[in-house]
Amino acid sequence: MASVANNMASSISLAKFAQATDLKKRLWFTIGALIVFRLLSYVPLPGVDATALGLLADQTKGGVLDFFNTFSGGSLSRMSLIALGVMPYITASIVVQLATSLSPQLAAIKKEGESGRKKLNQYTRYGTVALTAVQGYFIAVGLETLGANSGIQAVVEPGMLFRINAVVSLIGGTMFLMWIGEQITSRGIGNGVSLIIMAGIVAHLPTTIVNLLEGGRSGSMSAFVLIAIIAVVVGLVLLICFMERAQRRILIQYPKRQTQRGMQADRSHLPLKINTAGVIPPIFASSLLLMPLTITQFAGNRVKGDSWWGDAIISLNQYLQHGAPLYMALYAAGIIFFSFFYTAVVFNPEETAENLKRYGGFIPGIRPGKNTETYFDYVLTRITVIGAAYLTFICVVPEYLVSALSIPFYLGGTSLLIVVNVTMDTVTQIQSHLLAHQYGDLIKKSKLKGARRR
Repeated sequence: MASVANNMASSISLAKFAQATDLKKRLWFTIGALIVFRLLSYVPLPGVDATALGLLADQTKGGVLDFFNTFSGGSLSRMSLIALGVMPYITASIVVQLATSLSPQLAAIKKEGESGRKKLNQYTRYGTVALTAVQGYFIAVGLETLGANSGIQAVVEPGMLFRINAVVSLIGGTMFLMWIGEQITSRGIGNGVSLIIMAGIVAHLPTTIVNLLEGGRSGSMSAFVLIAIIAVVVGLVLLICFMERAQRRILIQYPKRQTQRGMQADRSHLPLKINTAGVIPPIFASSLLLMPLTITQFAGNRVKGDSWWGDAIISLNQYLQHGAPLYMALYAAGIIFFSFFYTAVVFNPEETAENLKRYGGFIPGIRPGKNTETYFDYVLTRITVIGAAYLTFICVVPEYLVSALSIPFYLGGTSLLIVVNVTMDTVTQIQSHLLAHQYGDLIKKSKLKGARRR
């Protein structure tokens, strides 16, 4: 069956693509939704002076928020309606998933099926509103304070009315962006939230390439460094492609059955990806870091010199700068934790072992039931260690090298991981739709041949 599918996949052409009308509709819907996302990133918050905000962004450049600005496609530096992007939604989903693992009540809701999933999604939306309100308020206060300290009035009329207006606008922008992501997932191609994050990263790619080439032309960067950066990027892309397709295949054997060739045993493989969690751990770790960093970075200037804890916030901001050891340590710890956590959420060894036992399947040399569950847990733990180490290396080491060597290259390992992974997933879904379309054509042809014979 796999060889037939591979042969059909290799025969996919532009002509077959043109005939898949449902796929074309999904692609056009996805492209249209991403265009709306990019247009919203240029709509500023009400009451913000865009010119003064640009000058203020140049003065405050270099903070950790520049890293998260890449995920939002520049919306954070422009203080648009979607300045926070989908990060509050991701943070809220992390909190809900953690609570589901710890709370028996939420775990019971999760087991209710579709109705339970809708309830948990509703709780996630409530959490998104709350987190966006908190972050939006500190962003509004930070804009007023940064403008007053730097002599640049980015806010036209500072005050409580502006803060309320900014919070309401940011909540509306984030919720609309979350809705767009859900619509892409259901009516488009690929995961909507991941595609939105990738679109924000890709939007910064031309500027990054131009700055890199300009550095080589002006002589501020040597040709050797430029070639080394290109080689490292190509190597990282190849490593990501290899690791994302790497699998640990477990042999599954079923009872013998009578065939034309006698008694034969059915065999199949259970594929376990080395990186089962995908791009979720870096995104989760980034979104969790964004919440306290937004508060400390924007609130630090406001309380500076007022008390000892104000100076402590300023010191914390310095330690949590992009590329700082504390930031890298927290980021690596978050990636490792969410690699194990999300793998445990995605793959349940007890449930898989029970399903195999119910249908008569077993692993050769392993007794069904508890022993099979222990074996699954043993294998999954070890491949998750490899996957977590791979994600940590891809995301942390390039970021540290760029920061330590002061290289003006802002497409780090995390951004490359997200772009390559989401692209591979989207292409795989497109191929699946084309294969389904080809299978549909084969079924129609077989029905017509059968009708003619009758």
